[in-house]
Amino acid sequence: MAVASFILGLLGLLVLNVFLGPIAIALAAVALWRGTQRRGRAYLGLGLGIADLVVLVALMQMDHTVSWSF
Repeated sequence: MAVASFILGLLGLLVLNVFLGPIAIALAAVALWRGTQRRGRAYLGLGLGIADLVVLVALMQMDHTVSWSF
């Protein structure tokens, strides 16, 4: 779960951050709650999931929309 959280958080920075960010946060929280051995990756997944949502909010403020437009 920790590795999946990390990968989904990393992918969420590029695409579908509105979906992958919260999923990464949830997976990281569950992995930490269960006492995973890969705590570093779980924390990275948690941080990347939060970063996904921050990027989404920043893009929404710039474009006034949920979609990405370059």
